[in-house]
Amino acid sequence: MNMGALRLPRSLFMRLMLVLLAGLALAQALTYVWIMSERREATVGLMLNFLEQDVASSVALLDRLPAAERADWLPRLARRTYRFAIGPGEPGHMPDTELSKRIADSFVESIGRRYRVTASAAPGHPNRVQAHVILSDGMPLTIDMRPAGMPVSPWLPAVLAGQLVLLALCTWAGVRLATRPLAQLARAADSLGPDLQSERLPESGPLEVARAARAFNAMQERIASYMSERTQILAAISHDLQTPITRMRMRADMMDDEVQRDKMNRDLREMEALVKDGVAYARTLHGAREAPVRIDPDSMLESLAGDYRDAGQDVSLEGKAGVSIAARPQALRRVLGNLIDNGLKYAGAVRVGVAREHPGEVTIRVRDFGPGIPEAELEKVFEPFYRLEASRNRDTGGTGLGLAIARQLATAMNGTLELRNHPQGGLEATLRIRDLEDGAGR
Repeated sequence: MNMGALRLPRSLFMRLMLVLLAGLALAQALTYVWIMSERREATVGLMLNFLEQDVASSVALLDRLPAAERADWLPRLARRTYRFAIGPGEPGHMPDTELSKRIADSFVESIGRRYRVTASAAPGHPNRVQAHVILSDGMPLTIDMRPAGMPVSPWLPAVLAGQLVLLALCTWAGVRLATRPLAQLARAADSLGPDLQSERLPESGPLEVARAARAFNAMQERIASYMSERTQILAAISHDLQTPITRMRMRADMMDDEVQRDKMNRDLREMEALVKDGVAYARTLHGAREAPVRIDPDSMLESLAGDYRDAGQDVSLEGKAGVSIAARPQALRRVLGNLIDNGLKYAGAVRVGVAREHPGEVTIRVRDFGPGIPEAELEKVFEPFYRLEASRNRDTGGTGLGLAIARQLATAMNGTLELRNHPQGGLEATLRIRDLEDGAGR
């Protein structure tokens, strides 16, 4: 069977609930059917045993009564499931159900030792049986048997419904107890942002849960330690390189050859910029440590676009968010600056659009009008030091860290950053920022 065709719920909680509740309900139903079958069999056995004794006594009594008095006794001898009648009865056929055969055999066995008796199935009821008896004086007597269904107590449906509710509650409690640690672990992993400052999981509960929590906390501490070491190493390299770069720049200024001096200074500026960008990338994990504040994204974008226009850059702004959000303004400004600078570098003109497409979220789109990026490269450009252009000239190829820094800062703000080639040409970067004070953005 194709399990995908069953369309199981996606959450483990609902899947376990469905499996356990279905299994318990099926077991309960099978138990009920088995008990009712046993009860029905016992009831039929008791009925047939009583039938043999009572009918035999009634027939013997009627046989000893004068023929004129027998009709008066018939109502007294009648029972809930059978009655007596003077006469040959209705024409019938051989019993064809299991119960009717057993009733017919019971009639023959209990009465047939002293009287001539035949039993046949009569119309009107699937298990209706008539026994035709000839009394000692030749008078025909008919016993009409119509088995009644097994009585069911009126409280039984309520008890069954209560049992199902109890099973559902116990299943819910058991599944919640089993899956809650997984949910806590998933939330801790989701909240483990680039700053690696997620709260420690409580190392309590069942042995397996406590062990998993200790392993997760230890992993978090190790990763945080490795990332801190990376930042410290890059910062130390940057600091140590500043002195030799400064000395080299001073020596370059003393060179007589003006052409070589300019080339040397340009190389030194590229080295210094590369070191600074590397350290900036390593320190972007601190973006999540910036305290969130409530800002007006429309005002920020207008100010940012105005700064670029004042510098003679072609940057336009469209749309309105119309809502304030809790965000990290310095990190957001740097992400937008990297995206706009990237568009201006390769296209010369950038259009910024802002909108509120979903509650608690602001969408900012930065589009340039350049040649775009091959589809296979749209994700690779977010990798550190990855450059589409093979040239090492910083003015054309850059260091390959701008988009990597932008995505890492977007992640630190609990946002997303994606690239796509616009259908009308150019490259479009989509930045979605969630309100950090909203329940969905925590």
